[in-house]
Amino acid sequence: MSVSVHRGGCACGKLSIEARGEPYRVGVCHCLTCRKLHGAPFSFYAVFPPDAVTISGKVDVFASSEHGRRYFCPACGSQVWSHYSRADELYVYPGSFDETGLWEPTYELWTIRRDPWLPAFPSVVSRYEKDRPKWSRTEP
Repeated sequence: MSVSVHRGGCACGKLSIEARGEPYRVGVCHCLTCRKLHGAPFSFYAVFPPDAVTISGKVDVFASSEHGRRYFCPACGSQVWSHYSRADELYVYPGSFDETGLWEPTYELWTIRRDPWLPAFPSVVSRYEKDRPKWSRTEP
């Protein structure tokens, strides 16, 4: 059985990313931090094990808190991935991949801040008013 490989990178092409296999989970976050960092009404991410992701090129890091780090291209500023308190998970942004529509979200966080005009995501089965109440590697 072959493992799927997904490739992409930053806007200017100086940083490339390769993710192998399928993510643990795929989600959407509407929290104020994600909204402001992405300049969008929500953040969309796929969570992978670190050994499934390879990054090539120069990377800068922004430590946004004691438990969060965001990685971006120093040339164009594209944010390509993050990691939070769990070092065994990388949050990769699907918009960084060359192929679109790879994954659909199955859960939403911080729906208390969700824009009312945003239509429902048909693939979402779990919605949380704030953070997920209990950590788990996968989400239904």
